[in-house]
Amino acid sequence: MNDRSGDRSGDGTPPSPSRRGQGKLEAHVLSVLKGAAEPVPVAWVQERLGGDLAYTTVITILTRLHGKGAVERERAGRSFVWTAVSDEAGLAALRMRKVLDAEADRQAVLASFVTALSKNDELLLRELLAADPESTDLSDEDR
Repeated sequence: MNDRSGDRSGDGTPPSPSRRGQGKLEAHVLSVLKGAAEPVPVAWVQERLGGDLAYTTVITILTRLHGKGAVERERAGRSFVWTAVSDEAGLAALRMRKVLDAEADRQAVLASFVTALSKNDELLLRELLAADPESTDLSDEDR
């Protein structure tokens, strides 16, 4: 029997060990952008990522991050320059919010999420909620 666990190509060859998931690439691009003192072009980002990613791949990642609201772009000639407006934690929070927004019963999802937290994470969440009174203000939009 041929074990193909991890085989994405279908030809029996294992995936490249340097292949990173989309979430990891986005987080890496975002951390590079956070280090920029001003809006930067794609080539600047690509260079700081180590050069193993194609220019078009970096553009794709930046465009996806822009769609998620994690980066901003502005015209600079015929292309764009990019600025991070979120960090890795903010990106994770955006993903969590997207999952929550896709569900009809927000209360059930949140209750299930909270009951699955470790005691330490539950305490941390309680502290965060207590520290920001506006976060517990339920508007009609959040229900």
